[in-house]
Amino acid sequence: MTIAITRLPAASIANCELTFIDRIPIDYAKAIEQHQAYCDGLRACGVEVVTLPAVNDLPDSVFVEDTAIILDEVAIITPMGIASRRPEPLRNEAAIARYRPLAHITLPATIEGGDVMRLGKAIFVSLSTRTNEAGIEALRILTAPYGYTVTQIALHDCLHLKSACTALDDHTILLNRAWVDTSSFEGYKLIDVAMDEAGAGNVVQANGSILMNSQFPQTAIVIEEHGYPVCAVDTSEFTKAEAAMTCMSLIIEE
Repeated sequence: MTIAITRLPAASIANCELTFIDRIPIDYAKAIEQHQAYCDGLRACGVEVVTLPAVNDLPDSVFVEDTAIILDEVAIITPMGIASRRPEPLRNEAAIARYRPLAHITLPATIEGGDVMRLGKAIFVSLSTRTNEAGIEALRILTAPYGYTVTQIALHDCLHLKSACTALDDHTILLNRAWVDTSSFEGYKLIDVAMDEAGAGNVVQANGSILMNSQFPQTAIVIEEHGYPVCAVDTSEFTKAEAAMTCMSLIIEE
C-alpha cells in the first residue's frame, strides 16, 4: 500500500517564502481546489491519502515534503533551512510516526526533503539555500547503518534538487540538465524535460504511475512515450509559491 501524508494549504500561503521567483498573488480559494485535485490525482494513482488540517500561522505548511525524509526503515525529521518554517516538522511528526520510527537531524545542520532524491538504496542530495554540508553529513551518518549511500549533487539556479529532477523509478531520472550536475547519475537512464518546460522535472511516482503538473503537457507526452501512465493536474497556484508536485506530499510505501 502507498500512503501520502498531505496538509491543507494555510490561509496565509500568500506570505510563503520565496528565493528565486518574484511574488505573484495567490488565489487561496483556487489553491484549495487545486489541492483537492492533487489529492484526487494521488488517489487515481492508487494512493491512500491522509490529509492534515491547515496550520494558518505557517504559510508554507502545505509543503510537507520538506519536513521529513522517508526511507523504508525510518523517517528522518529535518531541521528546516528557513527560520520561519522550523515549527513545521513538529506539526507532522505524529502523523509520520504512525508509519515509521523517527530519527532527527538537529541544528545547526539544515536539510529539507526537497533536496533529497532516493532511488533504491542510493540517495542524492544537493547543497542549496536550505540544505548545508552539516545536514548532508548527518543524513549520511543516519542512513549508513541501513545500507544507503549518500551522494552530494551540485545544483544551479533553482530552490531544491527535486526542482531539477525526480525519479520515475529506481533506475530512471526525469531532469532539467540546466539546473543540476548529471555527472553523478552514471548508470541511470536520464529522460530530459521538454524544451521550454524548465520546471517539469518534478513529478510524483506512485505505483508505477506519474502525477505531474498539467502546465507541462509536452513533458507529459515524453513520459508517456517511455511507458509511464501520467495523471496531470493543475497546481499553478502552488507554482507561484515556488513549489512543485512532490512538495505537497510525503509518500510512504507500506
